[in-house]
Amino acid sequence: MDRLKDKIAVITGGTSGIGLATARLFQAEGAHVVVAGRNRDALDRAASELGGEATAIQADVSRIEDVDRLMHAAGTTHGGIDVLFVNAGIAPFVAVEDVTEEHFDEVIGVNLKGAFFSVQRALPYLNEGASVILTSSVVNTMGLPMASVYSASKAAVRSLARSLSAALADRRIRVNVLSPGLIETPLLGKTGLPKEMLEGFTEQIVERAPVGRVGRPEEMASVALFLASDASSYVVGSEFTADGGLTQV
Repeated sequence: MDRLKDKIAVITGGTSGIGLATARLFQAEGAHVVVAGRNRDALDRAASELGGEATAIQADVSRIEDVDRLMHAAGTTHGGIDVLFVNAGIAPFVAVEDVTEEHFDEVIGVNLKGAFFSVQRALPYLNEGASVILTSSVVNTMGLPMASVYSASKAAVRSLARSLSAALADRRIRVNVLSPGLIETPLLGKTGLPKEMLEGFTEQIVERAPVGRVGRPEEMASVALFLASDASSYVVGSEFTADGGLTQV
């Protein structure tokens, strides 16, 4: 089980949920993992769980200076980056009429600006043949009335993978997208929806998905591992939807 043996993997949003599950799996597959998150307490907990072999760096991806510092530290300390998992994101749900400029800027700042500049600022340190994985969401093809800005940001991330793949092809850097469905992570509790509405939304999704349940972070980590490893060497600019069949069946 050494599919990422001696690889350097940077994971933004790596302190909980999909990011942390992926960090665990990448580490088990032989990678040295650098996890980043903006919450110090969560970062400390993740670092403690992953142990001394992992590196934990506090960074807010909506702040370019933080992204610069993260990529410089990861790239120079370890001699380059082999896998970049751009996973940091937020998902506040707000009705269209209640969207403020501050809400818009925050969501776009983390989900789109953060994704773009995470890749751009990593470019000097990405090794030839590196794998870049962007986390989008199945909402990039759905119309959810409470998630207009979030959905738009994730659709933009999916588009970004195509243009970045074309731009980085001469360095054999592959950019692909992981689009999860409803996953049992702390992010699910940060939508801002009232408890009753969130429960109703979850029940609706479970009823519509052929698998009849929400997904687990570890299931997303398995897809990320495939995209990070040489097993996906012929996969470029693609989107891997992991939603229990919700949008596919």
